[in-house]
Amino acid sequence: MTSQRIALVTGANRGIGKEVSRQLARDHGMKVLMGARDLSKGQAAADEIGYGAEALELDVSSPDSVAAAFFLMVEPSYGRLDVLVNNAGVDYDTDQQVHLADLDRVRRAFDTNLFGPWDTTIAAVPLLQRGTDARIVNVSSGAGSLNSMSAGTPGYGVSKAALNALTLKTAAALKPQGILVNAVCPGWVATDMGGGGRPISEGAKGVVWAATLPKGGPTGGFFRDGVAIDW
Repeated sequence: MTSQRIALVTGANRGIGKEVSRQLARDHGMKVLMGARDLSKGQAAADEIGYGAEALELDVSSPDSVAAAFFLMVEPSYGRLDVLVNNAGVDYDTDQQVHLADLDRVRRAFDTNLFGPWDTTIAAVPLLQRGTDARIVNVSSGAGSLNSMSAGTPGYGVSKAALNALTLKTAAALKPQGILVNAVCPGWVATDMGGGGRPISEGAKGVVWAATLPKGGPTGGFFRDGVAIDW
């Protein structure tokens, strides 16, 4: 058990998730649990970050993995959670067209980009209810904005639009308990998935901002760099 605020970040062994974990641990003094499908990669990332970061085997697309992570590790080891960052995401499918899409591939994307965060949130809420000023951040994308949606990345874009809807539903359900729930677009960032754009550290800042909102902060919003953007 620890008196530190405890954060769990999914998809944390690289990219945005890794940098969010670094900033939460280094700049905000949190105990960060870094979820990764491959525990050895998660451990390497946690060792690199230091500051007490800890790797956690977690494949959000697998209900069995989610259950094992929460009920066999997080709950018995810590008994609570203060921050959940649903960061894990897959398949920025620039090579697909919506009217020709491989729907088996799209379903796999939904398993990680929508049902993964949903399943993880369900498992996390009882622990967040025991935390202090708990926060949930869903890492989304401008590709999921209905206001500016284009024809590209059909599976990814539609799955992120669905994640935005999940954000609104979850925020409304948990608002009476003081749990703030927001979606964040990190922008075009130079990750393996993004393939270019601004530094990862810049994209991660907006996620960290939402994860560390003060009591009474916004909930049920969609943000980039701390500024509200259109759904």
